Amino acid sequence: MNAMLFRESLREFDALRAAVLAAYRMDEDACVEACLTQARLPADATDRVEVMARRLVMAVRESDAGAGGLDAFLHQYELSSEEGVVLMCLAEALLRIPDADTRDDLIKDKIGGAQWERHLGASPSLFVNASTWALMLTGRLMAVDTGFDWRNPGDLLGRVVARGGEPVIRQALTQGMRILGRQFVMGRTIDEALARAQEAEMRGYRYSYDMLGEAARTMADAERYFEAYAAAIDKIGAAAEGGDPFDRPGISVKLSALHPRYEFAQQDRVMAELVPRLRSLAVMAKDHGIGFTVDAEEADRLDISLDAIEAVLRDPAFAGWEGFGLAVQAYQKRALPLIDWLANLARGSGRRLFVRLVKGAYWDTEIKTAQERGLDGYPVFTRKTSTDVSYLACVQRLLDAPDAFYPAFATHNAHTVASVLTRAGNRRDYEFQRLHGMGEPLFEQIVGDTGQPCRVYAPVGSHEDLLPYLVRRLLENGANSSFVNRIVDKRQPISAIIADPVKATERLDAKPHPRIPLPSALYGARRNSDGADLTDFNVLGSLAAAMDASLIDGAKAAPLIGGKAQSGDAVSVTDPADRRRIVGTVVNATPDHVDRALARAVRAQLEWGRVPAADRAACLERAAALYETHSAALMALAVREAGKTVDDAVAEIREAVDFLRYYALRAGADFMRPQTLPGPTGERNEIALFGRGVFA
Repeated sequence: MNAMLFRESLREFDALRAAVLAAYRMDEDACVEACLTQARLPADATDRVEVMARRLVMAVRESDAGAGGLDAFLHQYELSSEEGVVLMCLAEALLRIPDADTRDDLIKDKIGGAQWERHLGASPSLFVNASTWALMLTGRLMAVDTGFDWRNPGDLLGRVVARGGEPVIRQALTQGMRILGRQFVMGRTIDEALARAQEAEMRGYRYSYDMLGEAARTMADAERYFEAYAAAIDKIGAAAEGGDPFDRPGISVKLSALHPRYEFAQQDRVMAELVPRLRSLAVMAKDHGIGFTVDAEEADRLDISLDAIEAVLRDPAFAGWEGFGLAVQAYQKRALPLIDWLANLARGSGRRLFVRLVKGAYWDTEIKTAQERGLDGYPVFTRKTSTDVSYLACVQRLLDAPDAFYPAFATHNAHTVASVLTRAGNRRDYEFQRLHGMGEPLFEQIVGDTGQPCRVYAPVGSHEDLLPYLVRRLLENGANSSFVNRIVDKRQPISAIIADPVKATERLDAKPHPRIPLPSALYGARRNSDGADLTDFNVLGSLAAAMDASLIDGAKAAPLIGGKAQSGDAVSVTDPADRRRIVGTVVNATPDHVDRALARAVRAQLEWGRVPAADRAACLERAAALYETHSAALMALAVREAGKTVDDAVAEIREAVDFLRYYALRAGADFMRPQTLPGPTGERNEIALFGRGVFA
């Protein structure tokens, strides 16, 4: 490539990356319309998809296998049931409880009161019934201390076991988790997983192994995860037979496991410390000729992930190797422009990328994070059908670039499978993917009837590492609206569960979900405070410029009485991060200043008392607006004077704004009626200030 063409390529590359950034939290209507344009099929192709999807679902329901595995478990303990909620609460909470005594209390509270017996025998699945027995046993053990009816014959066992103490209870729950773990996890070790995979590999399945475990919290954690990945790559490579990386087993890695500070604010450290680790593992995978896929994580880590991936892909050591891959999440609004950026990256490096297309496993987290941070929108779609449309649009975009991608379509949805098969036609240079323990009866038809390859995403680890993974799978598939749940429920009409998401989305009056307000409208009548996304390059650039422009040398602060600054001895204020830097000067208040201020306030009290509550509320609202208008200057002062991080400075201003708006809202209803009410962050607050002028 000559110099001019190289410059043009970089210019295009920069424009494509800018498009990814611009779509971060773009208007949902506009984003969905763009996806619809790409996802639509001609009428005859749409009809073929429906016929094929119906046939796939009917075959699953007629198959005995359709009643087993995790599909049946998620249906039996769907999140709309009391026991499903108990499982979610328990699994999620146990992740955060470090001591045995507190875990005992939680188990006693959650499991003991649930009606596990009503699920026993309700499913034809041996696995579901075995899991129910384990949960029921644990529940009865919990009930020993809570006034359980001893006339129940099952309590004889509970009374006997109770004498063994609380460790027996934990052991019972551990056994239950092991039963679950056998279904969710491919093996406790990579050797066990490889051995277990052999029978399915003979039937045409491929495997991608994922070493269970959440983000590294320390460098020691990161080193342990690195060694586990390295050992797994050696063993997978030794067990793999001939063929290209697409035919052979592979491994999935999480960047959050390779560095404890894998976050946007630590870009320099990530590039200097994480990228070499990622490169080392990729070299090992290349030498063994196996696939190497970087998993997707939370939306606020996408940009830093792309930087790390780009750094590795542009390394000459990987020239010609097509085993490197990454996951793309269709529920993110950036999915389509991200695929365009990746296509340009693949073509620039002279090889195809392995792209695993998934719908996404962190939806709840993304929604709540945007709301809590007061952002201007969501990085993900708020409707399930919109995510499905985005997925189909991404399918088409990937298939349209065979020179850039070897796509892997991860789904358990029969309509999605049928749509992929229809769009691909006679092509075979792609694969499907499913989770271990899920979707077997659906993909047995694909692998057996069409010969189209399917790769199983296979977690490896002990039951102790299962809980975070279990929570994500339950959140993804445990809702009663999920395809995995509905496909085994014969009460659900087939026409409903194979409905075309494109048509369903086209019929909507509004693409955003009406019951999921934007973060600014989270509190209804009270507007949420504006946040700042410090993982968005565009936001960071403008915020940094505004903060720099607001820094004034020689800033002065002094007591105010009647709006006038008071004189006195000025003291220099230095930056706690650099004591050589003088931020400004401050005149400290004296007892005389305090006496004069109180005297003035008392004289003004009668006048203030005649101000209507609405006007007082408007005053607080104006103060909140001024805080937000001058937020960059206030943040700069918080950082320079108090030594706060930028993130802390954002939170400081937002808290002040939230309080002002909270009390402004209460002013009219509570004028002259002092009372104690919960504040915006849960504490109890006296709101008598609306009826009095001076308070302490």
